[in-house]
Amino acid sequence: MRQALLTAVALISTLSLAAPIPTQASQNQAQVKRLLETGVCSGCDLRGVNLSGAHLIGADLRNANLRGANLRGANLEGADLEGANLEAANLTKAFASGTTFNNANLTNANLTEAHLHNAQVDGAVMIGTNITGADGFDINLGIGGGE
Repeated sequence: MRQALLTAVALISTLSLAAPIPTQASQNQAQVKRLLETGVCSGCDLRGVNLSGAHLIGADLRNANLRGANLRGANLEGADLEGANLEAANLTKAFASGTTFNNANLTNANLTEAHLHNAQVDGAVMIGTNITGADGFDINLGIGGGE
């Protein structure tokens, strides 16, 4: 009897380990696929995904979580990232002409050598954001506190 019980426990344990378990990575990949196919991923969880060099022209990424995402060299022309979390995201050499970052979290984001032409950053949090070598014009960026 004891041998049969141990065999059953071992079998169940093996089967439970072999069963596919949905992971955050596979869920992220499904959302990345949706974004690349449709250009729409409002509110998506894209933490840590690799979108390096992606063409995201006009993409709807409002309120998306892109914390730690790699957007190096991505084309974000006209994309809407309003309210998005881009904390610690890599936007090095990204092309962000006409991109909306209003109310986005850009804390510790890397925008080194990014092209920020006509970018909107009203209400964006930019604590520790690296903009070394970034170029841009007609950006509503304010520095300092009081009036």
